[in-house]
Formats: sequence, C-alpha cells, structure tokens
Amino acid sequence: MKNFLHLVWSAVKGKEQDYTVLGIKQSIILLAIPMILEMVMESMFAIVDIFFVGKLGSNALATVGLTESVLMVIYAVGMGISIAATAMVSRRVGEKNYHEAGSITFQLIVTGVVLALLMGGIATYYAAEMLALMGAAPEVITTGVSYAQIIFAGNVAIILLFLINGAFRGAGQPHLAMRALWLANGANIILDPLLIFGIGSFEGLGLAGAAWATTIGRSLGVIYQLYHLFNGKHLLKIVRSNLMVSLSVIIRILRVSSGGVGQYLIDSASWIFLTRIMAEFGSNALAGYTIAFRVIIFTLLPAWGLSSAAATLVGQNLGARKAKRAELAVWLTARYNMIFMAAVTGIFILFGEHLSAFFTDDPEVISIATTALQIITLGYIFFGLGMVMVQAFNGAGDTRTPTIINIVVLWLLEIPLAYALAIYLNLAATGIFIAIAFCHSFHAVVSGWLFRRGTWKRVKV
Repeated sequence: MKNFLHLVWSAVKGKEQDYTVLGIKQSIILLAIPMILEMVMESMFAIVDIFFVGKLGSNALATVGLTESVLMVIYAVGMGISIAATAMVSRRVGEKNYHEAGSITFQLIVTGVVLALLMGGIATYYAAEMLALMGAAPEVITTGVSYAQIIFAGNVAIILLFLINGAFRGAGQPHLAMRALWLANGANIILDPLLIFGIGSFEGLGLAGAAWATTIGRSLGVIYQLYHLFNGKHLLKIVRSNLMVSLSVIIRILRVSSGGVGQYLIDSASWIFLTRIMAEFGSNALAGYTIAFRVIIFTLLPAWGLSSAAATLVGQNLGARKAKRAELAVWLTARYNMIFMAAVTGIFILFGEHLSAFFTDDPEVISIATTALQIITLGYIFFGLGMVMVQAFNGAGDTRTPTIINIVVLWLLEIPLAYALAIYLNLAATGIFIAIAFCHSFHAVVSGWLFRRGTWKRVKV
C-alpha cells in the first residue's frame, strides 16, 4: 500500500518517465492515475452542468441533450485528431525523436484550428435548423438557440483541448493533460451558477450562461496547455524551429486521424439517431435520457482515462520495437478496467433511482433515467474491455479497425435494433436502452477477438 500511494503521488506530481523500460504495472499506474483524475473532472463537469441546467426545467434539459448530440460531431473531430496526436507523438517519443514530436504537435494545432473554424461557423449559423432537425419542439428552439450558438462558436477551445491533451498523453505527460482539464472544468463549475442564476445586481443569463461558462472554462484550459508547450521545460515542447507549416506532416496527420475521426463520427451519428428516436416520446423522455447519459458519462470517462494508458504504452513500446510488452500492457489494463466497471454496475442497479432523483423532481423523468441506468449498465463489464481494445488499436495508429467495427455494430445493428424495439415492439425508451447494452457488449467482444490477431503491431505512423 505504501508503494502504491507513492506511485499515486508520483503520478499526480508529474515526474516524467521512460515507459519503454519501466515495469508495466508501474507504467499503467503512473499513466492511468492522472488520466483517470482528468476524466473524473470531466465527469464532474457533466454532472454539475446538468444539475444547474436542470433547475431551468425540462425544456432546458432537452436543449442541452439535443445540442450535445450535434456537438458530438465536433467532439468526433477533436477526438479523432487527438488519436493521431497520441499515436504519432508516442511513436516518436518511443524512438527518442523529441524534436519531431514537437513538429507534429504544431502541425496538429494548425490542423485543429482550421477545422474548428470551418465547423463552428457552419454550426453557429444553422443552430436553429439543427435543433429542429433533431426533433426539438418550437419552445425548445426558442429558449435554446442562443445556448447552441455560443457552444458551437466556441468549439475551437473544445478541439484544441482534446488534441493537445492527446499529444501530452502520447508523450507520457498525462499530468499536464489532467491539470489543463481540471482548470477548464473547475472554472466552468464556478462560473455555471454565477452566469446562469446571477449574483447581486447581475440577474444571470439563464441557459446561455451555461454555454458561456463552458466556453470560458475550456478556453482557460487551452491557454494553460499552450503555456506548457512553449515554455521549453518539458519533454514535449514546441520551439522556434518547429514553427513551420508542413503540408506533408499535415497529410500524415489527416491520414492517421481520418480513421479516428471516422470512428467517432460513426459513434456520434449513432447517438444522434438514438436521440432522434428518443425525441418521438416527448421532452420528458429526452430529459430522462439526458440525465442518464450524463450519469453514465460520469463513470465511463474515468474508465476511458484508464484505457488511455494502453494507448500511450502501445505507441511508445511499438516505437521502441517492443510489441510483446505493448500487448501485455493492454491485457493488464483491460483486466483493471473490467473490475472497475463491474463495481459501477452494482452501484447503478442498486442506487439508480436515487442518482436520477438528484437531478429532477419529475417522477416520469426519474423513472426513465432510472430504467436507462439499470439496463445500459448490464453491459458495463464488456464496455470496460471494449474501451481498452479500441484505445490499443488507436495507440498503434490502427484507426481503421475500430472504424469498421463501429460501422457494422453501431450503424448496421444498433440503430435498426433500437428502432425496431422502440417503435415496432412498442418498448419505447426501454427498447433503446436494451439496444445500447447489447450492441456495445457485442462491440467489445468483436474488438477483443480482432486485437488477438495482432495486425495492429505492423501499422506504420
């Protein structure tokens, strides 16, 4: 226990290590602890945000749910580029080519900013139309369009926060990613009640205040990231000689990230379709779905943080030509993640109703959210396995395999199954929850089987 606590402290403090020679268990702990803490804060942000927005009523909750469904497309781009960041930076660090790692990071930032400006401009201009397309009622559009416009316009901060943290994790510096997200979301948590409800003579901005709190908080996180990239004090740094736009490197980034963007776009589109089906059952169903989704994210994000350790270890060890060590690290990380998810399953089954009631007093919304928590988490143990497998593929730069799995399982299976169960078999929202639990479990089994084949070991990035 003493050794474990010492490792935890070292992880939080941020001592940089060579993860190609350090013990695998030690490496997982040192990488995973700050990644988990990073994701815990992201989870806390999701819970706190929906807690305050919930005080504004079910229309406000529905607006957030619909906006986030569209925002998942932007998240997909950010996450996809961050996959390229982790894979390419970790491979260069494993090769001890630190200057090239800095050059790649600069090209990543250039790529991310250009894409963010393009997507943000389009989404902001058509915000009302996007909400209507998602099935929002007229009153939801009236109260929520300003929220959507502010969030969409601030997407540069979202994408940069994702991709720079991906570079930090690839370099074995997860403590910097953790601190950036803690700053971003800590600021949001403080600003949320102030900007939504006001203080003193300031009356508050209502739902728009939540959007401003999120945008300001994430922007502060990006400023922190850029400071540490350019101050020259860390293993991953951007120096003057890196500040040249290289089309050849950008093309490599787009090639690696295209699969990552694709897999998250497919995943996001799946959630958008599911949200659109859920909208058929009214604002209360959407509100319950939104609450359950936020609570689920609260546990999935820490598990995703643990899984991210596998991506870094795979990338760096492949760079050091230690493929067997990379594979052992993945299976050990998967074991830890499945144990964690099993514990969460028990909590949701036993206390799902109490968790749902924390966010709303509406009995119908509580009932829908509780049902979602208790059904979806039946597949949580498999979710734990699947997350690690996907991160392992991505860390190796093999973004194509998860993309194909997502197309088959999430589009060709999950969406038709959810529609059939919810609409044709009249299971309503419950049918959607059953489809999610089954398909994501099947996704994990397929991912594990393909990982065992070992083709990811031969990918070049």
